[in-house]
Amino acid sequence: KLRHHSITTVTLLPDIISTVEFNHTGELLATGDKGGRVVIFQREQESKNQIHRRGEYNVYSTFQSHEPEFDYLKSLEIEEKINKIRWLPQQNAAYFLLSTNDKTVKLWKVSERDKRPEGYNLKDEEGRLRDPATITTLRVPVLRPMDLMVEATPRRVFANAHTYHINSISVNSDYETYMSADDLRINLWNFEITNQSFNIVDIKPANMEELTEVITAAEFHPHHCNTFVYSSSKGTIRLCDMRASALCDRHTKFFEEPEDPSNRSFFSEIISSISDVKFSHSGRYIMTRDYLTVKVWDLNMENRPIETYQVHDYLRSKLCSLYENDCIFDKFECVWNGSDSVIMTGSYNNFFRMFDRNTKRDVTLEASRENSKPRAILKPRKVCVGGKRRKDEISVDSLDFSKKILHTAWHPSENIIAVAATNNLYIFQDKVN
Repeated sequence: KLRHHSITTVTLLPDIISTVEFNHTGELLATGDKGGRVVIFQREQESKNQIHRRGEYNVYSTFQSHEPEFDYLKSLEIEEKINKIRWLPQQNAAYFLLSTNDKTVKLWKVSERDKRPEGYNLKDEEGRLRDPATITTLRVPVLRPMDLMVEATPRRVFANAHTYHINSISVNSDYETYMSADDLRINLWNFEITNQSFNIVDIKPANMEELTEVITAAEFHPHHCNTFVYSSSKGTIRLCDMRASALCDRHTKFFEEPEDPSNRSFFSEIISSISDVKFSHSGRYIMTRDYLTVKVWDLNMENRPIETYQVHDYLRSKLCSLYENDCIFDKFECVWNGSDSVIMTGSYNNFFRMFDRNTKRDVTLEASRENSKPRAILKPRKVCVGGKRRKDEISVDSLDFSKKILHTAWHPSENIIAVAATNNLYIFQDKVN
């Protein structure tokens, strides 16, 4: 499963991709970019004469979700970049998704129209109102077929609730509420109410000089609507239960790995900051990503992770230069596959890593235009650290740190993955024999 990933499509998008998300069936894939656009891809239906084409994703809809704004009170520009997209489960023919920039969350409805009404009594064909005196007969309007149109309309705008930048949104399993998290607070919203949210976590100290940590990511439990987790820049994870109290400042569980004093360095605190936290589909485990590792935690064991995977340990000796070029602050995301048996996360040089939790095997693959011929099999890559370099290895010193894979997504039930490399979206799937 880890070996045979072949490419199906590469799509060049107009701007740098900032988030990627499959919907609950995997039929749709949404990307958000730095220019505030959302591009939705739809999976091709399988046809009898083109069995290989199943799995190709083509552009379904593109719309401008957010525009640049200016906060006059703080004299700050609010950029339009989409930080996160989250789909709601489909209830009818339309699709719904949440998208957020730094300050405002929007609920979008994406629907199809392939018929148009004709034969109005009070309007002519151009839509102009007719003089009632000229109307002598009564017509019954009819629906006529037309070319398929996909429309995106904003149904709700949830604004003015965050002082700091929003880093996460998460839809609750009750599908009535969702939360949005910024650096210091987490708010709970009802989908029907836009002018009011409920503050459930607030870690802002009375004196901002006493601030020691910020919230980096937050997510609801996939099955229990009262439980959520949030991670911090100190490398800790807090599990909260909304049944315990209205303000969840006191956590129910606190996950932290004791630091090894022999590994302590100037960069320890920066590289231990958690950039992403994800519940497994089963709800039993939490996965966290920090700068060098991915860790899997069992909800029943708080004192250490049950699994730790080294993503790019060869960078440990390069932390000084990564600090100088600001790469040490990059926020990598991590994802589970549909059965929680494999995890995936990104790295530099357009590399991404996969770890099989059962066999303990791992692989490094590369998303690049050079090896992106359709149905070409991805070759595992190896990074060589010092010593003699083999022919197929790449030296640590020749890695390109401007090419980074921060955002990835895994189809909810199949081995199809989406990988965002700057403004290229790569979609890989299991080799079709």
